[in-house]
Amino acid sequence: MKVKVLSRNPEHYLRETKFDIHKVPRNYDPDLHPFAAAREYIRALNAVKLERVFAKPFVCNLDGHTDSISCISKHPKGLSSLVSGAFDGEIRVWDIPQQVCVRNFTAHDGIVRGISYIPNGNSFTSIGDDKIIKTWNSLRPQFGEEEKPLNSILSKTILYGISHHRRDPIFATCGEVCQIWNESRSEPIKTFQWGVDSLHDITFNPVETTLLASCASDRSVILYDMRDKAPLRKIIMKLRINKLCWNPMEAYIFTCASEENLYSFDTRNLKHPVNIHHDHVDAVTYIDYSPTGREFVSGSYDKTIRIYETDKGHSRDVYHTKRMQRLTCVQWTLDNKYILSGSDEMNIRIWKARASEKLGPLKPRERASLNYSESLKEKYASHPQIRRIKRHRQIPKHIFNAQNVLKAMRQKNKRKEANRRAHSKPGSVPFVPERKNHHVLAEHK
Repeated sequence: MKVKVLSRNPEHYLRETKFDIHKVPRNYDPDLHPFAAAREYIRALNAVKLERVFAKPFVCNLDGHTDSISCISKHPKGLSSLVSGAFDGEIRVWDIPQQVCVRNFTAHDGIVRGISYIPNGNSFTSIGDDKIIKTWNSLRPQFGEEEKPLNSILSKTILYGISHHRRDPIFATCGEVCQIWNESRSEPIKTFQWGVDSLHDITFNPVETTLLASCASDRSVILYDMRDKAPLRKIIMKLRINKLCWNPMEAYIFTCASEENLYSFDTRNLKHPVNIHHDHVDAVTYIDYSPTGREFVSGSYDKTIRIYETDKGHSRDVYHTKRMQRLTCVQWTLDNKYILSGSDEMNIRIWKARASEKLGPLKPRERASLNYSESLKEKYASHPQIRRIKRHRQIPKHIFNAQNVLKAMRQKNKRKEANRRAHSKPGSVPFVPERKNHHVLAEHK
C-alpha cells in the first residue's frame, strides 16, 4: 500500500534570523496567474498617483539681494558654491548646503551683466554696464582686508555677456563685437564682427572647445571658430533669440530660447530646427542643459520654469509659485539633482530636478521598489488613464488662458493651410511640417 505524505524541508521556508525576510515560494506559471496583467496595471496606476502626491519640487530660497537677480554662475568643480549678480551691481557668494551668503560686495556701477568661473574654480570673472572686466578670488578675503579684484580690464565697447573656455585661460565677451581674451593680457587677442548692432549672449561649446556661438540683435545666431579669422555661419530667425546653450554630450546640438518657443538645431544642417519645444506663453529668457545632456530647463517671462526632454516637443514638468515673478536665469546643478533659478523679486530658489524624488539615502528595498514602480509606469505609459494622470499639472489661470489662445491660433493656421490645399491645384500647395515652416528666414556662410 502506498501512502502519500507532504515532506517539506525547513530550510526552504524558515528564516535564519528574525531580521531576514520571509521566504515565499511562488510558481511563475502564467496559467496559474490569469490576473497578473490587471494587478500590474493597478500597481502602475497607484505608482503614478503617488508620484503626483509626493511631487513637492521646492526645496528652499536664498534671499538677501536688494534688487532683481541678473545672473548666476555655478562652481565648475564643487556643488556647494554659487555666485549671483544683481541689477544694482552687487555680487553675492552663497553656501548652498548652509543656505547662507558668505560674501557680498559691490562689483560694478550698474547692472552685473554676466559672471563666469574659470575652469579650476579658484576665481570668477564678472562684467557690468561700466565696461570693466573684473576677476575676483573665490576665497573670502582675510579679516581686515578689503574686497578688491585680482585684475581689472577696461573694455572699449559695451559688454553684455561672458563665457569662459572649458580648459584654457581664455574667455569670450560680447557686446558691440565678439572678443576673445586671454587672462594674462589687457587687450583682446581676437575680434569677430558681422555687421550687427549688438550681441547679447555668447557661449563656448563644452565639447568642441574652439567653437562658440552668440545671439545678435537682428534675430540671428552666429557661429564662430577661434582658429579662423572670421565668423563661420549665421542664421536669421523669425523671432529674436534671447539665450543659447550647447548640449554637453553632443557637440553639434544647441538649443536657443526665443520670444515664443525653444528651438534645437544641428550645426550640420541649419536650414530648419531639429525640434521645437512648446508650452511657454511668453518670452523665454534663459536655458541650461542637464549634465547628462538628455534634458534642459528653461525660464520665462510667464513666471514659470519648465523642464524638457531633448527629444520631446512639450515639457515634462512645470514649476511656479505665487511670489515668483519673471525669470531672469536658471541653472542645472552638476549632480543632476537640483535646479537653481533667479527672478525679478530678488530671490534665488532651489528646486528638485525630479519633483517627487526622495532626498537622502535610500535603503536597498526602497530603491528596488522605486525601480519597479518606474518600470511599471514605463510599461503602461500609453494607457489613457495613466497618461492623463502623469501629464496633468496645475498651472496659473493666466497661463492656462494664454495657452488656449495660442492653441486656437495654431489650429486656425492649420485649418487655413488645409483649406488652401484642398481648394488649390493638386501639388501647388505642398504640406510643410511645423519644423520646416519658416522658422529660419535666411542662412549665411
